[in-house]
Amino acid sequence: MYDESVIGIDVFLTKAKGVGGILRKEPEDFVVNEIPLKPEEVKDGFYTAALVRSRNWETNRLLRMCARKLRISRKGIYFAGTKDKRAVTTQLLVFSAPLQDVVSMNIRDVEVFEAYETDKRIQMGDLVGNEFEVAIRDITVPEEEIMERVESVRKDILDTGGFPNFFGVQRFGAVRPITHVVGKHIVLGEFDKAVHVYIANPIEGENEEAFEARKALEDTGDYSKALQTYPKTLSFEKAILNRLVKNEGDFIGALEQLPRNLLSMFIHSYQSYLFNKMLSQRIQGGAPLNEPLPGDLIMPIDKLGRPDHERTIKVEEQNIEKIGNRCKEGKAFVSGILFGSDGGFAGGEMGDIERKIVEKEGLKPEDFIIPKMPQLSSKGIRRELLAPLKELESEVLKDKVLLKFRLSKGCYATSLLREFMKSGDIMDY
Repeated sequence: MYDESVIGIDVFLTKAKGVGGILRKEPEDFVVNEIPLKPEEVKDGFYTAALVRSRNWETNRLLRMCARKLRISRKGIYFAGTKDKRAVTTQLLVFSAPLQDVVSMNIRDVEVFEAYETDKRIQMGDLVGNEFEVAIRDITVPEEEIMERVESVRKDILDTGGFPNFFGVQRFGAVRPITHVVGKHIVLGEFDKAVHVYIANPIEGENEEAFEARKALEDTGDYSKALQTYPKTLSFEKAILNRLVKNEGDFIGALEQLPRNLLSMFIHSYQSYLFNKMLSQRIQGGAPLNEPLPGDLIMPIDKLGRPDHERTIKVEEQNIEKIGNRCKEGKAFVSGILFGSDGGFAGGEMGDIERKIVEKEGLKPEDFIIPKMPQLSSKGIRRELLAPLKELESEVLKDKVLLKFRLSKGCYATSLLREFMKSGDIMDY
């Protein structure tokens, strides 16, 4: 059992008691529909775009299976955002493959529809947001209290205009919340430790066979034996082990056996952990998320109504009233730093929080320039502290609570749902 402090989350925004319960008892309890930015249809285009609905598929493994079926490189499949595994998800994928081959793919629990030809690819972030339909089950709170608690949390969130924009547990690994630890070791140039945390490091709660295999490697350090005993489900770990058996001590080469987006996720997860710590401290200190303070860096909205991560405005005494009004209207957002090589701290109270957390971690901006794995270097960026939310439907039934909502890209449903549940164990999310 882990509480959320392991991923940097130490506080709730809302004051009402939670209803407890669990998410994803069945994949159908967590339905996610991507709102994509579709590339234009072009007859005889080189690529095929299609909506893909999958049940209980982790994104990287789904892409690998699609690549195998299409007999193309995994790098020839493009997507806008990773999706939860234990869920029913619909997302846009673009394939370097003929239309007929894409629609003919036969993969268990995967449906391909609305396919068309195009001459453009998509990249990470090419979406507006996601729509969710979520069921919270196994609620033990007395029935007469559930509605009161749900309504109290719902009102506080809508009155605030959103909820704390924490990176949810999926960013770090629900069963094994370690991706940020791997990322920290990579940033510090400790590639052997990064590999060890990822492939060994047994954690209570994971599959028993995987736990025992990791424990044996932890105890013996025998990569050859681990390669033979690791279950097939640990395919990424086996790829790393295979490299280490063939090239002893080549920890960088071992890490490079992983998909590029997963490697990048390690760095981003560490930045996310730091961000969660900063956001927690702002809330704990009583500073608002929806109102600017002197020194804050504010992000205006872009033409699609999303926070513009490429522009910031510093809050000063002469503009604080105007910016405050824009924040109340949902047209500007207070930001926190995703720390990277560009630095760029805020001023005032938020800047103090950012600096202290980075200093406590012993980090410098240049640490995020990674010469031995330059593809993982990260400049950093700023992120809105408040995840905007204007509509939130709730329904309390006898055996569950149903919630429907729409989130901007990059915002985590679990960061909203935790306010309703207030569980002490991240496995419940």
